[in-house]
Amino acid sequence: MTRPTLRAAALLGAVALTMAASVLPASASMPTSERGPACVQPDDLGAGARSGGQVRGVDHRDVSVSEQRAIERRTADLLAAKGARGGGAAEARVAGTTVPVYIHVMRASDGVTGDVTNTQIADQITVLNTTFGGGESRAAANTGFVFNLAGVNRYDNNSWHQDKSSTKYRSQTRLGGKNALNIWLVDFKYLGIATFPWDYSRSGAIDGIRVHYDSLPGGGIANYNLGETATHEAGHWFGLYHTFQGGCTDLNDEVADTPAQSSPTNGCPMGRDSCALAGLDPIHNYMDYSYDSCYNQFTANQSTRTANMWTAYRG
Repeated sequence: MTRPTLRAAALLGAVALTMAASVLPASASMPTSERGPACVQPDDLGAGARSGGQVRGVDHRDVSVSEQRAIERRTADLLAAKGARGGGAAEARVAGTTVPVYIHVMRASDGVTGDVTNTQIADQITVLNTTFGGGESRAAANTGFVFNLAGVNRYDNNSWHQDKSSTKYRSQTRLGGKNALNIWLVDFKYLGIATFPWDYSRSGAIDGIRVHYDSLPGGGIANYNLGETATHEAGHWFGLYHTFQGGCTDLNDEVADTPAQSSPTNGCPMGRDSCALAGLDPIHNYMDYSYDSCYNQFTANQSTRTANMWTAYRG
């Protein structure tokens, strides 16, 4: 999915590191929000990269059709081994599961550029709880996951602020286990980048999502400042593909109730139908690339998939 242009990283100074840690009280609420994304694949992508503007591409590392099928087989085997395959067993296991969230604010060396307020962070947690709780539409599924703010750390480093040496800074700052969602707030040309749950066993040190700091609620990126970039990237972290994964094919995103689409959405074009297969494009789905204000749902089958992936790889 492609997003409007994000401003490029600005500061290139010395790499002096200062760390100021602050922890907010746990926050889990409910009410409003919406979203949209754009994807690209830089050299250091994890699972997904939502991009703003001029760069388009996949918002996760490339997953071929053969690998996609292998992932599904492996997931089925893991679920069977855990006695959680079919019959809603995985959904029952994850109902009410609390996901600890660690926010890493990667500011520039001046300690000001790239900072966000504690209110914005609390609002972002609210957005995650609302979107994953089915709170934006009657058609939306409640995934059963609850997000709890576990900690906030602020780092003053021009290089990290611009997402340079990403593998290094993530491995040095990541907190929690495989069930912990780490969110690094940076200034780059993407809206966000994520890792997949099935990659945790080999790259757990960098597991999590990177999100443009100006995409948080109240941020400065027009059409993408309601906090739903984090929802989109967290969707990848839970194991969801884009709704346009694989294009206009039956395999598509491995989710039966998201109609196939041949390409990502831009804006909020009602009635868009880019694929000859049944159904209109799911422009309101968090895993498309619509504007934040256009997003309002995960589907029931996406909810089932998040439960299965959590049970197989993060539970």
